Amino acid sequence: MDRDTNWIPDGADLDTPSAARVYDCLLGGAHNFAVDRQFAAKAKQVFPGVDVACRANRSFLRRAVMFGLDAGVRQFLDIGSGIPTVGNVHEIAQEVDPAARVVYVDNEAVAVEHSKLILQDNEHASIIRADMCQPDDLLAHARDSLDFSEPIMLLMLALVHFIPDSAGPAELVARYRQALPTGSYLAITHATGDARPADMSKLEALYATSSNPAVARSRAWITGLFDGFELVDPGAVFVPQWRPDNETLDNPENYIFFGGLGSKRAS
Repeated sequence: MDRDTNWIPDGADLDTPSAARVYDCLLGGAHNFAVDRQFAAKAKQVFPGVDVACRANRSFLRRAVMFGLDAGVRQFLDIGSGIPTVGNVHEIAQEVDPAARVVYVDNEAVAVEHSKLILQDNEHASIIRADMCQPDDLLAHARDSLDFSEPIMLLMLALVHFIPDSAGPAELVARYRQALPTGSYLAITHATGDARPADMSKLEALYATSSNPAVARSRAWITGLFDGFELVDPGAVFVPQWRPDNETLDNPENYIFFGGLGSKRAS
């Protein structure tokens, strides 16, 4: 990929690691550059198991989407969707219902361009280049494709820890919660250092050198992002603990990502 640069979109920074491309690398994907792979290797050194944690987070996505489908949801808004890889939301949802509507959102050029390529023949799925920190603009674009009078599953997976405290991440999430219609679901996962604070401090320091500095937060703070929503059993947990399939994972607290799925009921 690094030798053939004709596909690279304008504005892509090839010299600084990006969170979307590093995540793709940690998942075993191919849409990343040498600088991202070097960063991913360092991440695995400072936080052993970070790649396994990313795969566990991806598995959570599949289980959350399947839960929504079983509950009758047929609209999905995936903010911070990242680089397209196996097991995208539209693949999961449209296997159950080909008419399920999916809107992806990302602000990273490579993620957006590759999503456009994958979705160009899919009339029920699309990608928006937008910033979570501009909710009015993002939601206006989403309304072009989604019906906000019907339930929507909003996914913010491994996203909010890239929003600095100065931008008011909890207030931003509240804005999106308010916009969701009754019957909707909110899925959030977020990095926490509660179980491994020393390793997480090293990982935060490493991400500070990337295009997307990250801030790990406490489990209590993350749980607060579901304020006003009813948490689906088993509540807010480390991602391997959320309605696992048949596998059992030892020491789930080692998997970085904490979160869950909340439902919006009539007040």
